[in-house]
Amino acid sequence: MRTFVLSICLLLSVFPSLSAQEGAAMADSDTTIYEAVEIMPRFPACEDLDTTLQVKNQCAQQALLSVMYQNINYPLEARQNNNEGTVVVNFVVEKDGSLSNFKIVKDIGGGCGLEVLRVVEGIQEAGVKWVPGMNNGKAVRSRFTLPIRFKLEEVPPFTVLGRDTVYTQFEKPLEFKGGEEALQAYLTENLEYPPSGNDSCRMGRIELQIIVRPDGDVRILDLIDYSGLDFDFWYEAISLATSTYGKWVPATFEGRPVTAAYDINLPFFPPAAGCQQRVEQYQQANQLAQEGAELFDSGEKEAGLEKLSQAIALFPDNANYLIMRGQAYLDMNRFGEACEDLTRARRISFIDWYDGVLPVICKQE
Repeated sequence: MRTFVLSICLLLSVFPSLSAQEGAAMADSDTTIYEAVEIMPRFPACEDLDTTLQVKNQCAQQALLSVMYQNINYPLEARQNNNEGTVVVNFVVEKDGSLSNFKIVKDIGGGCGLEVLRVVEGIQEAGVKWVPGMNNGKAVRSRFTLPIRFKLEEVPPFTVLGRDTVYTQFEKPLEFKGGEEALQAYLTENLEYPPSGNDSCRMGRIELQIIVRPDGDVRILDLIDYSGLDFDFWYEAISLATSTYGKWVPATFEGRPVTAAYDINLPFFPPAAGCQQRVEQYQQANQLAQEGAELFDSGEKEAGLEKLSQAIALFPDNANYLIMRGQAYLDMNRFGEACEDLTRARRISFIDWYDGVLPVICKQE
């Protein structure tokens, strides 16, 4: 298992100065965005130093690195997919020291580009005023380029959640007695559809993450309701998951039993005869969503989006479909559509995966 420590590097570029004739032609009303200026803009952390411009620049670069390092979180998706590399963003430092025109120039995927933008925009929202770029002694609008490197490194074999030490590396993983087939048979046999859902033909999937302790105790770590079902469905899902108490073979690490997590998916389908057509439509929508994801991943992006949109047309309030299409839009830098889908999914299922970057996504419309 690998962890995720950021190694952040700043671009140290020296740009040629503009000619004297060009500098003289500039006026206070100049709205040009300069890629190269005589004095580059800098983060305002070292302006009280009584020293040379070069020392101030070096100090400002280190201070900016420190702020970025302390505030960037390695996105979960990037960690899971082992995304490493350098993200490059740029932005304009205005004459008054404010920031604008944020842009991802190079991304490594997994939400890393958006995470860098989130932190940079957070600096702007905090009211920090940069020292603007200068030409011929006058402040000008200038572009600042910032590369951020993401690197994965080795970590401990566990994570601490509350009072539980939950292992993520094992000699032998957590297993239901009898194996996966026995678990699915147990869940299928014992899952009860709440009668309150029959009138409206409510259906969908609830995803649970449980932890199983060495003594066999089962606790709920997380619950995601992708279809906005209700408390009756949550209660049934939790009751079924915790009823597996004592039915697990604990995970082991270094020869001893340890606490470990396990994901359980519970599909709810109404048994009422009048709901069977709707159940068939749900199965059709699942197939469309799967085909759409496969097409998108294989490079047929528009065809994949069309399939996902067809699934959503059948079940507009299915957060899973919305997340799949929203992530596809993100990968295509279609931020407005991604904002709409992911915001909707957030309202339906209460997922918080995108909370840190959703304001950034929605600002890119």
